[in-house]
Amino acid sequence: MKIKYSNSDRVFMTFVYIILAFSFIVVLYPLYFVVIASFSDPVLVNSGQVWFYPRGLSIQGYSYVFRDNRIITGYINTLSYCLGYTTLTLVLTVLAAYPLSNRTLVGRRVFNFLIVFPMYFSGGLVPTYIVIRNLHLINKPILMCILGALSAFNIIITRTYFETNIPNELLDSAGIDGCNQAQMFTRVVLPLSKPILAVLALYSFVGQWNSFFNAMMFLNKSQYYPLQLVLRDILLQSQSLQDSSKVQSISDVTAAAEQQKLADMIKYCVIVVSSAPILCIFPFFQKYFAQGIMIGAVKG
Repeated sequence: MKIKYSNSDRVFMTFVYIILAFSFIVVLYPLYFVVIASFSDPVLVNSGQVWFYPRGLSIQGYSYVFRDNRIITGYINTLSYCLGYTTLTLVLTVLAAYPLSNRTLVGRRVFNFLIVFPMYFSGGLVPTYIVIRNLHLINKPILMCILGALSAFNIIITRTYFETNIPNELLDSAGIDGCNQAQMFTRVVLPLSKPILAVLALYSFVGQWNSFFNAMMFLNKSQYYPLQLVLRDILLQSQSLQDSSKVQSISDVTAAAEQQKLADMIKYCVIVVSSAPILCIFPFFQKYFAQGIMIGAVKG
């Protein structure tokens, strides 16, 4: 059946669509501009002549970035860290949240307090470094998968999901059919928890993909560097090219200009290289993301 709108409804929906279209352009265009700028002549980009399509088409920036063998190593390291970190986050979070969602758990309030308390009080960076050093985890890649894998915030939202979306009657029915707690968890709870698992996986994967501070603090060997640290080094090298071009500008104007162009182009190429994988995998999680992000929003 076709819905009939009044004139006031049509005016309101028109403004809604205009606002949504404007918001979409504001969000999407900067991403699009970075992509076309990475393939364009930096001189035209800096002069404001690149708006809707690449001009002065060039892949010099990408050739410089991918010519560095550390890019492949960085991709492999980052992918390994992300998969390990995400898997460990899902396992630990779900195993911690499911018992806490059971209202018959003895000492439930005490456990909840012990989990929430560290959210407000922490030792800080120096004590964390001392603990990691004493555990002999400095320069150990496994640290990137362990550090921060269990989050109180993730436990709370997962516990809330279990409490509001898994009916107690369903668990009671499974118990009557002869399921023990482990079977209830694996056969009933997990299949119904795809939205929250997808949200946790996406947040964990993206967070670890973009993380570089932990690696910068605790990894000193370049063969263990994630992609973000590798790209940071490339950016620093491009900055040195830019600085050297200023020094040599009097003696060799042409070479200085080329170095300046290359440094500007590398900045955009690095953004595309680091962001493209995440933008590619996000659509596969979008339907679960929309469900999981609304946890507890609607009460039945």
